[in-house]
Amino acid sequence: MHKYDVYGVGNALVDFEFEVTETRLSELGIEKGVMTLIDEDQQIILMNNLSDTQSKKSSGGSAANTIIAVSQFGGSAYYSCKVANDDTGDFYLADLQACGVDSNLNNNPREYGHTGKCVVMVTPDADRTMNTFLGITGDIAANELDPNAIADSTYTYLEGYLASSETGHRAAIDARDHAKQAGLKTALTLSDPNMVRFFKGNLEKMLGDGVDLLFCNELEALEFTGMDSISDAASALSQKASTTCITLGAKGALIVDSGQNFEIPAYPTDAVDSNGAGDMFAGAFLYGITHGMSIEEAGNLASRSAAKVVGNFGARLSSEQVSGLKN
Repeated sequence: MHKYDVYGVGNALVDFEFEVTETRLSELGIEKGVMTLIDEDQQIILMNNLSDTQSKKSSGGSAANTIIAVSQFGGSAYYSCKVANDDTGDFYLADLQACGVDSNLNNNPREYGHTGKCVVMVTPDADRTMNTFLGITGDIAANELDPNAIADSTYTYLEGYLASSETGHRAAIDARDHAKQAGLKTALTLSDPNMVRFFKGNLEKMLGDGVDLLFCNELEALEFTGMDSISDAASALSQKASTTCITLGAKGALIVDSGQNFEIPAYPTDAVDSNGAGDMFAGAFLYGITHGMSIEEAGNLASRSAAKVVGNFGARLSSEQVSGLKN
């Protein structure tokens, strides 16, 4: 038995989530539905332009959302990341600890700088658009890793957003190699269509000769493979991973495991906010397969959990919601 079910590595970002109209996005000149990297001055201007809109604040980043979900479901989790010695970094660490997640931040000095922030804009169709200033997390490197924790984890989970950083994608490769050398399992999420569009080469390096588990959505799968259909994309991706999970929004999900296809149904929800749906799917699935569930059982838990989080404003579930999903 390992101490941790999942060890994650990713960009540490404090999310500031706003409800906006599509007209507002257009007025701000923001591309809808994707993550765009911006500098700090651009983000300050953007947040000033949204100051008339109430925001919700939480620790985030794609892998962090997944790792927190694993912990919420009752799994054990560790997260490697980088935040600064500032108030935002203090908030991030306290939130991780409150969620029961161990981290390299515990008892380690933090550098001076600016902790990364993500402005998440949610439109009435529940779509999410993100403008991200990476701050100090853009410098995440191998020294943020904990090889002992990796060796004591069933899965090592890599965030595709790390592909945008030279040191970040190399840290992800190092984490993957530590896990493989220990004979342990690896997982990767492609994270966002823009990551595939602009950083495919680094994602391919992170995949290496393949991982045990790959997560992506429909757009990412088609973009990464260059295929025109999900069935063809799934077949191509299955050459890169033993198990591939492709989320399909309102159509549910397709999981390909060792050549066998599982069509996972979608579950009804009143969509409010799609932010974190893919992260929640990954977290619930990882919890399921590390706690004795079959691929299909874990897929159904993941689909139900993603539907539940889409009905919330924000990327997390309450403890009561998690308890209801497990029963």
